Amino acid sequence: MSSAPAEVRNVSDTALWAAHFRAEESRRPDALFRDPYAEKLGARRGGEMASALPQGLSHAWAWVARTYLFDQMLQKEIAEGADLIVNCAAGLDARPYRMHLPAKLQWIEADLPDILAYKKEILADDKPSCQLERIAVNLADIHERRRFLAGIADRGKRGVALTEGLLIYLSAEEVAQFAEDLSGVASLQRWILDMHSPRLLAMMQRRTGKALEKVGAAFKFGPVEGPDFFRAHGWTPAQVEGLLHTAARFGRPPLLLRLFAKFFDVRSWKASRPWAGACLLQKNSMSQDAKGKTS
Repeated sequence: MSSAPAEVRNVSDTALWAAHFRAEESRRPDALFRDPYAEKLGARRGGEMASALPQGLSHAWAWVARTYLFDQMLQKEIAEGADLIVNCAAGLDARPYRMHLPAKLQWIEADLPDILAYKKEILADDKPSCQLERIAVNLADIHERRRFLAGIADRGKRGVALTEGLLIYLSAEEVAQFAEDLSGVASLQRWILDMHSPRLLAMMQRRTGKALEKVGAAFKFGPVEGPDFFRAHGWTPAQVEGLLHTAARFGRPPLLLRLFAKFFDVRSWKASRPWAGACLLQKNSMSQDAKGKTS
């Protein structure tokens, strides 16, 4: 976000990395989504950062599949009546601008002050298609997070939380607490997230993860339980989609990976395999009446 060398300095800079892959996909004639804002948000710098990381450009198909699946799950939830979207660690996501959304839909972006200020400046002349609000908050600070969640507890009747590219940077204990905090928010009924198997997490830690760990953005979360990890913390898996399975449907991965996807079950969670996916969770029935967790 400056003229300094294109190196990842902190976890917020990974948002530029994501913008690069959205911009690359948008240039394709068969693009799975179009993001005309990715370039102005810093895609070029994100590409330079990715180039400086070990295998930083090797898995564009996974980033594309994740964005596509989040879009699909979101559109379905909105069609079924979601009236509030809470994008936690929103980064440089441009969905309120690039997607066709109901004008009355409430969309809250929560992230650190600097990245929200940068985004506000860059998109100052653009108009979102819904009711967009940005709230500066350090979600890693439990007290700040709970104050933020308490403030939105009655903002909608069927809210959806998004945590795209966030949980991998948290420990299992931090994710569990985050999940319980979200489950205590009356307005939030669904949660869309991405996650990785222990096998894939270990591979990522050995490669790109070594460079990111040096700037405080270590890869941490890859539970053996998979999506079932969240059952004990207020949420039940409702839909689980593998990134490789999805990307292979559209011919995005290299040939060898497409062949692997053809002959093996890469849609379902496999703790012993390199697996990543997007998950839609619904609040546990026992959590519906939970009170006081966000106060």
